[in-house]
Amino acid sequence: MPELPEVETTRRGIAPHVEHREIVEVIVRQSRLRVPVPDDFNERLVGARFGTLARRAKYLLLPLEGETGASLIWHLGMSGSLRIARLGDLPKKHDHIDLVFDDGGILRYHDPRRFGFVDWLVDSAERDPRLARLGPEPLSAAFDGERLYQLSRGRRMAVKPFLMDNAVVVGVGNIYASEALFMAGIDPRRAAGRISLERYQHLAAAVREVLAAAITQGGTTLRDFVSGTGEPGYFKQRLNVYGRHGQGCRRCNGELRLVTLGQRASVFCPTCQR
Repeated sequence: MPELPEVETTRRGIAPHVEHREIVEVIVRQSRLRVPVPDDFNERLVGARFGTLARRAKYLLLPLEGETGASLIWHLGMSGSLRIARLGDLPKKHDHIDLVFDDGGILRYHDPRRFGFVDWLVDSAERDPRLARLGPEPLSAAFDGERLYQLSRGRRMAVKPFLMDNAVVVGVGNIYASEALFMAGIDPRRAAGRISLERYQHLAAAVREVLAAAITQGGTTLRDFVSGTGEPGYFKQRLNVYGRHGQGCRRCNGELRLVTLGQRASVFCPTCQR
């Protein structure tokens, strides 16, 4: 599933090719996504231009210039990707939507599992029910160890699903929660309410570090978004624990263990994480 760094990399990759360019054609090959494509999709988009693209959690926000408060909200779901193609690049299977621009560029949406969606933002990002209750962005000043500490008091749930709760902080998915907990030396099974402020400060710093590194590393592959291949241009990152159960810990060489927390697989080092 595309995580926050992949979505941010997507925003950065497509923005120079779609911002302030006129949309001259809209092609919807498959409208039955997780949320059906709006009936007025073509009518409102043809002749319009996108302003500056934004991201909130794992949602991409594409505002329309000249229409106050009018924005598309786009979620990539489990398997979706947005790519830049050119006129003449033939669509492939699962290429469901094309937005064609006046310079011949195409914003192409590819989604084999169709769990993603594109819809109109309701009112504003602060009031749209899909966004209104989200916690702060992990790279913003509103997220820190003090917030984690205060919200965790009295909580018996394991710290990993607590960290992955979008009401606590957005965009810390399974991969990055596992990696941040390893960096902070915290056992993902430990009760959230039994972790000290000092350790939460280390965890918040680890979250910021791992996400910032992933976004920076993703930025080196932005050229991959200018392609008609339909394959995601996401980066490959050297992971310390995620997907490595049964292998040796990079710190102590002890065997990494696999447990299930909140119905998600969690890999950790029982020696380095306490």
